[in-house]
Amino acid sequence: MTPPQDVPSVLAEGDLQILGLMPNSSNYTFLAKAKFRDQETLAIYKPRRGEAPLWDFPEGTLCRREVAAYVVASALGWPNVPPTVLREGPEGQGSVQLFVEFDPEQHYFTLLAAHAEEFHRVALFDMVVNNADRKAGHCLKASDGHVFVIDHGVCFSPEPKLRTVIWDFIGEPVDHALKDDLRKLAPLLSSGSVREQLGELLDPAEIEAMAARLIEVAELDVFPEPGPGRPYPWPIV
Repeated sequence: MTPPQDVPSVLAEGDLQILGLMPNSSNYTFLAKAKFRDQETLAIYKPRRGEAPLWDFPEGTLCRREVAAYVVASALGWPNVPPTVLREGPEGQGSVQLFVEFDPEQHYFTLLAAHAEEFHRVALFDMVVNNADRKAGHCLKASDGHVFVIDHGVCFSPEPKLRTVIWDFIGEPVDHALKDDLRKLAPLLSSGSVREQLGELLDPAEIEAMAARLIEVAELDVFPEPGPGRPYPWPIV
């Protein structure tokens, strides 16, 4: 597929050299080095063939969902999802994401007090993409001080599956500027380059379900309570 907007050439076209497996991953997740001309960067490579089958998601689609989450976040303007592309690598096709240097001692629960506004955005994003696994450890404090969110392989189901640790804002008002951003995204899901990119990554029913969720989220006055179903991931960190 055509790389999403703003993906560096070194990530999209560079030669990938696997450096090793990332710890504590349920699927094969590799730390890799990407080299392109005089550029070099670290990346997270998740090959399709290394995905463990899930009963509630089509087999072999998690890497595509990782990329779709970046496409949506990039079009929306938030939250910070590292540039991600679907491409071939040493273990076959998979998602390749820019590695973010981060503080391993920090996660959602330690970052919340200082970054509440950023987590407002993350919470709304997760509602739109229907994130079924927002663990605290998926929220990173980068070395530059920004908060990044990762691991979006189980998003975009057409069935309600929101499972997240971010329930601290229940009853708080949703910022009008964020709702305006969501409304601006809505037409991009029906036509244009964003729809074309998502069409290469997700089923039409998944895109239509996301468009419907987006409209619902854009009309919220306050952050909602959990439900339906189990609202938390496990483990939570």
